[in-house]
Amino acid sequence: MTVVAHRFDDSVAVVTGSTRGIGAGVAKRLASEGARVVATGRTREAGERTVDAIREAGGEATFVRADMRNRDDITALFEATVESYGGVDVLVNNAGIETETGVTEATIDEWELVVETDFRGFWLCAKAAADRMDEGAIVNTSSNHAFLTMPGLFPYNAVKTGINGMTRAMALDLGPHIRVNTVNPGWVAVERTVSEMGDDRRRELESIHPVGRMGTPEDVAAAIAFLASDEAGFVTGTTLLVDGGRAAVMQDDTLPDYRQRRVDGPGTHSEGGA
Repeated sequence: MTVVAHRFDDSVAVVTGSTRGIGAGVAKRLASEGARVVATGRTREAGERTVDAIREAGGEATFVRADMRNRDDITALFEATVESYGGVDVLVNNAGIETETGVTEATIDEWELVVETDFRGFWLCAKAAADRMDEGAIVNTSSNHAFLTMPGLFPYNAVKTGINGMTRAMALDLGPHIRVNTVNPGWVAVERTVSEMGDDRRRELESIHPVGRMGTPEDVAAAIAFLASDEAGFVTGTTLLVDGGRAAVMQDDTLPDYRQRRVDGPGTHSEGGA
């Protein structure tokens, strides 16, 4: 990925859920472009690894432990940010969690876990950041689950759809000086995802993406960096799918079948969908 040097010079960025995966990739990307980054999450050891990587690359960062379900932690996070760096210019709401439960199986505790972390926490962080921003940008990380759902992920699917609506409401209420947008990643090869799948499953997933591969944290980080930058100064209240074209595929088996027929040449055909 091409880094835009100095794009975030003199900016302070708070990235929630930045102990690993997409969040760590975002924190590193913003720091590489000049931002002073506040990484945050529940696990100090993992968060410090993100900070160490940024510092080793010549960037500036600090870690503040915070649980997005805890309102006092969120307040303390932004107070510490202002104390360390004097303000906030960019907020990336990235913390998230999921439960593998359907509509009838989900419990109140599971619902509240996802809603409080992935939804209420986004609002409280945006509220705290906006109170400390003269102008700036907020980017909410949602998911392609806001557009294409899977069974057995009811709280997660519902909340990710809600984030898109939250973003539009925030954009209206916080403009014109604060822009708010959403990034909706698809399949991203983070540590947990990769460790849970074998080679066959990985090849299958790659085959149903028009770009022919799964995403990386760096792919998502590049999109977030753009939306957080002045280059996106006329962009607010929108959602950006970063899913390798996954949402364009109506039926999974048709794409790899089409590609195989292109390899085999004209005259070959297999039964497919619409």
